[in-house]
Amino acid sequence: MRAARSAVRTTAVAAVAAAALLTQAASPARAAVDFDVTATVETTPVSHSGDAADDPAIWVNPTDPARSAVIGTDKKGALEVYDLAGARLQRISGDHGNNVDLRGDIVVSADDEAEDGDGALHVYRIDPATRLLTHLADIPTEVTAHGLCMYQSPTTGKLYAYPNSTSGRLEQWEITVSGDTVSATSVRLFDAGTAVEGCYADERTGKLYLGEEDVGVWVYGAEPTAGTARARLDSTGSSGHLTADVEGITAAGDRLFVSSQGSDDYTAYDRGSGAYLGRFSVADGTAADDCEDTDGIDATASALGTAFPQGLFVCQDGSNSAPGTSGNQNFKFVPLQRITAALG
Repeated sequence: MRAARSAVRTTAVAAVAAAALLTQAASPARAAVDFDVTATVETTPVSHSGDAADDPAIWVNPTDPARSAVIGTDKKGALEVYDLAGARLQRISGDHGNNVDLRGDIVVSADDEAEDGDGALHVYRIDPATRLLTHLADIPTEVTAHGLCMYQSPTTGKLYAYPNSTSGRLEQWEITVSGDTVSATSVRLFDAGTAVEGCYADERTGKLYLGEEDVGVWVYGAEPTAGTARARLDSTGSSGHLTADVEGITAAGDRLFVSSQGSDDYTAYDRGSGAYLGRFSVADGTAADDCEDTDGIDATASALGTAFPQGLFVCQDGSNSAPGTSGNQNFKFVPLQRITAALG
């Protein structure tokens, strides 16, 4: 057994600052929309059958965006890398990562089967020339790492990862990478309630969005000194727009997106004010089938060549069928403008 790590104690001043950060700005009311989009690309199915694929992360190539990549988890035992045509470039066996995220060239997966079930973060670097991952280190966690998001502080430049658990606990790790050497320090640990997984840390706003699966989405401060002050973005049930389970959370441009797994669709919000804008489904198209029972999502507003000139939205498909490549679960790629144009 590892010795328990102490959570960082915050001052009353930090708590007040965090509460101020989470205040939602007022915005003019607008009519919510409900629409369908279709995907233009789907990935090679993951190798394991059943509930295997889970979470994607988009890596934007800094020198040649058309040669960007998507990293996806096969939580039954692999991390996979795909090009923008959906072809598999790499498969790393032995990584049971449930969630994956990245900042710059550092990729981290949250593996809740590592360390005899205590959980660990697997740290990789992606090579811009080959788009392949190299393993750097493993970080045992205090929580049983299940969900994950990352954040690079715009104030200090420090890199953080937030593994979280079906027990409801979230931990914040400061990660330092020097060459191929990785050091990590736990800087915050708290209990968010019931089972959590999907999260998104936003460098633009300093907010950390955390999905409590049966309850809704909470907004915390992303910095390690933010404490546990929180506000509610949206709820499940009749009081909100989400249907449990609340799963993946991401943002692109001025929009924030949440996977409403129980309704097989995605809710959209104003990234600044948090105002609800509407919902959309990824429906059957000519190139790929729909996205159903979605766990993880990711999005970017960066132009990624001619295939995705205004950005990309990626969803995990829990039931992969025709049209397209049917079989084991996989990920679908949607040109982002198909979503943002309908949202207005």
